Amino acid sequence: MTSSVIVSRYASALADVVTGPSGVDPAQVVQQLRSFEVLLVGSVALQNALATPAVAAGRKRAVVRKLADQLGLGKIARNFLLVLTDHRHLGALTPLIDAFEIHLDERLGFVRAEISSARDLEERQKAGLAEQLARLTGKKVRARYAVEPELIGGVVARIGSTVYDGSVRGQLNALGRKLAAE
Repeated sequence: MTSSVIVSRYASALADVVTGPSGVDPAQVVQQLRSFEVLLVGSVALQNALATPAVAAGRKRAVVRKLADQLGLGKIARNFLLVLTDHRHLGALTPLIDAFEIHLDERLGFVRAEISSARDLEERQKAGLAEQLARLTGKKVRARYAVEPELIGGVVARIGSTVYDGSVRGQLNALGRKLAAE
């Protein structure tokens, strides 16, 4: 298994290339890598062939090149996959792509927010929350939404280690703590 330090280094290096003078759309590179990931995760035989030392490195490279061509991957995505193949880190593709997206967000001025609500939010509510969080953080927000019925009502937003709890459950807990302290 590839360590998180190595994953971060590879992801950072790829972010350097993509945000540099390459002129490539970062979202397109993410999409291309995700398409290869789907192929890889969907085939145990492919995973085994690319991971086993019994298959020559040249054969592994040829397989990755052929798959990249079939998927229509760009030069940057293809070359990144070949580097991962050469250094036997292709098994860590999913965490590498996740880390790459995080590095891209940081460089492009985005912050990630995990937003939980008691029920599905309407698009205007989502837009309003994202706008409010953008004002609080001073950055553009990439939000992921989840439904947690145990919140009873309201919303909980997590940005990094900061939690903004506007849920009924959170308010009831705060009231309970206040009453216990009196």
